[in-house]
Amino acid sequence: MALSGGSLPGAAFFIACLEPRLKTRTAQDEMIMALAEPLAGELGYEIVRIRVQGGRRQIVQIMAEKADGTMDVEDCAKLSRALSEVLEAADPISGEYTLEVSSPGIDRPLTALSHFARWEGFEAKIELDRLVEGRKRFRGILAGIEGENVLIDLEGEEETALLPFEWIGDARLILTDALIAESLKGRGGQAPVWTEGADTAPDETDTTDNTQPKS
Repeated sequence: MALSGGSLPGAAFFIACLEPRLKTRTAQDEMIMALAEPLAGELGYEIVRIRVQGGRRQIVQIMAEKADGTMDVEDCAKLSRALSEVLEAADPISGEYTLEVSSPGIDRPLTALSHFARWEGFEAKIELDRLVEGRKRFRGILAGIEGENVLIDLEGEEETALLPFEWIGDARLILTDALIAESLKGRGGQAPVWTEGADTAPDETDTTDNTQPKS
């Protein structure tokens, strides 16, 4: 199957992928997403990813950002407090847990088709959920999107590769000097974290306090 140049066989029949497929992994993640996404949207945020880390005291990790790609400590705290009330009422998590809201960070995950368009021109690594020409992993410069497909310029390839978004199992930006410079201009910056129960922010990038877990 040709990977680069033109359209892949059957491309006209690709259907749009449900973006929560990359934003969540488990049924529990999806339950939390169903509660968090409408509220976040009302407040002007996009949920980028949700993961529940297991253990004696679970951690509910929620990455979010504003439409311009920024997310500072105050934004994290605002969203965290709003989500905490919703999660308390719906109670989708059994046992004790800590709610942790953060920005996606610089070498961020790419979980929506729009992310690949926004970060065109920057280096990324993409892993597919199936083999294509004997490989699953691809690394190169993002070249935008075409329909429901991601375009990427792979090293050593003359033509731009086209990868169906619905085939992507994981994707993230690669930390480079160019990405750091762009992020520090306000497109993402550092990765502030707000853990519910933290009343003060010791510095601008980390407000974690694990002494008061949610229950």
